[in-house]
Amino acid sequence: MTGYRSLSFWHETAGEPLDPRPGLPGDTDADVAIVGAGYTGLWTAYYLKRQQPDLRVVVIESEIAGFGASGRNGGWCLGEMAGDKDRLAERHGRGPVMALMREMFSTVDEVGKVAAAEGIDCHFHKGGILTFATNTAQFVALHNLIQHERSWGFGQDDFRWLGPTELGEHARVAGSQGALYTPHGAAMHPARLARGLARVVEGLGVSIFEGTRAESIEPRRVRTNRGVVKADAVLRCTEAFTVELPGQSRTYIPVYSLMIATEPLPSGFWEKVGFEDRPTFNDARRLIIYGQRTLDDRLAFGGRGARYHFGSKLDPSYEKQSSVHDAVARILWDLFPELGDAVITHRWGGAVAVPRDWQPSVRFDKETGLGHAGGYVGDGVAASNLGGRTLADLVLEKESDLTRLPWVGHRSKEWEPEPLRWIGVNAATRLVPAIDRGEAKSGRQSRVLAGALKLLTGR
Repeated sequence: MTGYRSLSFWHETAGEPLDPRPGLPGDTDADVAIVGAGYTGLWTAYYLKRQQPDLRVVVIESEIAGFGASGRNGGWCLGEMAGDKDRLAERHGRGPVMALMREMFSTVDEVGKVAAAEGIDCHFHKGGILTFATNTAQFVALHNLIQHERSWGFGQDDFRWLGPTELGEHARVAGSQGALYTPHGAAMHPARLARGLARVVEGLGVSIFEGTRAESIEPRRVRTNRGVVKADAVLRCTEAFTVELPGQSRTYIPVYSLMIATEPLPSGFWEKVGFEDRPTFNDARRLIIYGQRTLDDRLAFGGRGARYHFGSKLDPSYEKQSSVHDAVARILWDLFPELGDAVITHRWGGAVAVPRDWQPSVRFDKETGLGHAGGYVGDGVAASNLGGRTLADLVLEKESDLTRLPWVGHRSKEWEPEPLRWIGVNAATRLVPAIDRGEAKSGRQSRVLAGALKLLTGR
C-alpha cells in the first residue's frame, strides 16, 4: 500500500514522511522475531533491548510501523483493561486482579515517562478521563459503577463523581447530569507514539523490515513472502490482523471502530465547553464512544457500531462506512451543539481485536518459543505497554511481578464457526443502539435487552 498519510488524521499529522523501510533481504537468523510493528511489537522490542542490549531482535511488518490500530486509535492512554474483573477474580482471586489494575494505572505514567525520556513528541498529557451522564439511566449506571469500584477498594483518588457545578468548572457537554472522573488516563497522538517508538528501537539495534508479510508463524520460525526468519522466540503481536494468519480466523473477531476529526476550533468554542486540561471523554451509553481535544484544538471523536463481516474479513473499504461516520458525527454534535457549522476534515477507521471472553492475554511457551500478547478490545494504548514489558520478561525467563499477573497464560476460547458468529455479532451490534435509545427515553436501565446482549457477547 502507498499513500499512508491518508490513513487517518493521525498519520497525516505524524510529523514525518511515512516512507516504508526496506523489506526482509532474505533468510535471516535472530534471537527474537516479532511479527507486527504496532505498539505491542515495538514495546516488546524496546524492553528486550533495554534489558539485554546484545539480543538480536527482528520485527516483521507487512505495511509500515503504526499502520494498524496503533496509528489510528482515539489517543486514549487508558489505565484500564478490557475484561470482567469479577470473572477474572473467580479464577485467580481478588488480590492478583487488584495488582493487575494497579499496574495498569501506573502504566499510563510509564508510557509518558518513556516518551519524554526518549524524545517522542506524541502530545502526551495526563488530563484524566471524564465519563458523562447525559440521561437518567446513565446517571444510575455511573453511580452503580462507582459503588462497584468502591467494593474493590478503589477510593476517591481513583474514581470520583463530579456533580454538575464542579464539573462545569472543567468541561461541559449538552444535557450532562455530572460525570465520573478518573485521573488514570492521558490524551496523546497515537501515530506519533508508534512512529517514535520505531525510531527508538532502531536506534537500540532492532531491525524493522517493512513491506514483509508473515505467511505463517511456526515454532522458532516465521515464513514470509521475502524469506524465513529463524529465532529462538517468535512473538505474534498482530492484534486484529491475527485473523489473516493460518489457523487463527477464530482467535479474535475484528470489530471496526470509526473516527472523525473537526477543523481546529476557535477559542470562543473552547470558552463555552472547557476541556482546558484535555481530559479524554465519553459518556455512559452502551455504544462505545471516545473523544479528545487535540493539541491543535480539534475534536477527535470515534465510536463503534460498524457491522461485522462474514469470515472475520478485513478490508480497507470497511473503514469508510459513511453511515457510521455520519452517526458518529451526530453523537458529537448532540454532545456539543456549539459546533454549529464546524467542518469535519478527516474520516477514518480501523479494526480492533476482540477475544471471545473479552479478556486480553499474554502467553509464552518456552518449549516451542511461541508467544503473543493482545486481544485488547480497543483499550490497547496502555495495555500494549504492559503486554510488551511482560512478554519481554517471559522471553528472558525473568521472574517478576509482571509475569505473575493473572492475564499471563490466559487462553480465551475460540469464537463460534460461521455463520453463528456473523449472526451473533451483528445481532449484538444492532441491539446496542436500541438499548441506548430505550434507556434514554425511559430513564431506566433495560434489564431484559441488556440480558440479551450479555447472552450474545458473553459480557
